[in-house]
Amino acid sequence: MKTYTPEVGSLTRELPIIPISDTLSIASFVLLGDTEMVCEAAPLVAEKLPAVDVLITAEAKGIPFVHELSKHLNMSRYIVARKSVKAYMEDPLMTTVHSITTQKEQFLCLDRLDAEFIKGKRVALIDDVISSGESLRALAKLVNSAGANIVAQAAVLAEGDAANRDDIIFLEKLPLFPNEQ
Repeated sequence: MKTYTPEVGSLTRELPIIPISDTLSIASFVLLGDTEMVCEAAPLVAEKLPAVDVLITAEAKGIPFVHELSKHLNMSRYIVARKSVKAYMEDPLMTTVHSITTQKEQFLCLDRLDAEFIKGKRVALIDDVISSGESLRALAKLVNSAGANIVAQAAVLAEGDAANRDDIIFLEKLPLFPNEQ
């Protein structure tokens, strides 16, 4: 199996290269469950963030990272945009997203109470990997509709062309891999 080995801080990971289409493969970086990587990356990203009031991520892979990041920023709360409407949600804000690793269109939902909490605040959008930017665009749409001010977008890794963007914060580049024909 082909692999790619990125370095984040003092850690390395050997990532399997997985095809996601007929023409493209990615190095599969799964932060969910990698306590060591979450704890290594959080303070490194925290140092790079501007002053923010709230962190928000999309369910699910960014949750442990945003949790650890909020601890380093001495925040008592962070927000998670859910992938479906939950019974406890009243009048949720909703949008759709189709990211590079998602096989089909998904929803992102922000509970009305969370939307009210972030209104007027400086928000950082947080993810594990930024690639096409579709997940962040969907998250930004929710945050903007709630009346918050996005001051940063950050991730552990930036994949493909995202690594050339100057409007995101990330620790390391992650290349895309064309499939051999």
